[in-house]
Amino acid sequence: MRIITANVNGIRATARRGGLEWLAAAKADVICLQEVRATHEQLHEVLAESGLAKWHVEHSASEDLGRNGVAVLTKAAPLASREGVGDAVFARSGRWIEVDVESKYGPLTVVSAYVHSGEAETQKQIDKYAFLVAMDKRLAALRRSATRKKSHVIVTGDFNIAHAEVDIKNWKGNRDKAGFLPEERAYLDRWFGAAGTGNGPWADLGRALGGPGPGPYTWWSWRGKGFDTDGGWRIDYVIATPEIAAMAKSAEVGKAPTYAERWSDHAPLIINFA
Repeated sequence: MRIITANVNGIRATARRGGLEWLAAAKADVICLQEVRATHEQLHEVLAESGLAKWHVEHSASEDLGRNGVAVLTKAAPLASREGVGDAVFARSGRWIEVDVESKYGPLTVVSAYVHSGEAETQKQIDKYAFLVAMDKRLAALRRSATRKKSHVIVTGDFNIAHAEVDIKNWKGNRDKAGFLPEERAYLDRWFGAAGTGNGPWADLGRALGGPGPGPYTWWSWRGKGFDTDGGWRIDYVIATPEIAAMAKSAEVGKAPTYAERWSDHAPLIINFA
């Protein structure tokens, strides 16, 4: 089984840049997308003209048109889907969608999540923390349910937080910036353990299978020379409950060969399972 998560930075822009052809050729079983930035109709129209036309699509669009949006694409028809996390504030924010599928490992829930980028000492950061609180509660509920039902959960997406110093090239210069604040990183400690320990209730597969770091990074600014010098951030994650995490064999970051070949400011994260 192969799962890919990718922040597409706008599905229509990604289509123009060749990203959908890349995803269609990647031989995935599940593709999770963030920052789709499209209505249901626009998303299906774009996919219908790509190699992903026959895939099943579950999509949570944002009420704020042109922003956010998450989706899960599966080869097999999903059993169920659920949109939103937490209270009504995040119900239609285009930041969380869950899809239940049958897998070779048994019942599996796959989540595509898009956490706020935030901005230190502003309302944007307050909104980010509110979402992280809701996400924390939902992750705990999913973990309990998986244990009770003997099922599995994989949560993917752009968390907009670098966990540790090895996850951001210029960590010293970003210690007081959104994305690397101690209060944000504490949530990742809670979910998959303090950096380097791997002793939380969730497995961070990108780090567990990607080596000790620094990197591999998944985001580089469009501006400056960050892409060429690998001055990036690791903010895209695939985390999993322990039983299915044990089946994961390798992780890859699909960084474009050159800046000109990029189809997003993020690179897809690919996890291969046995």
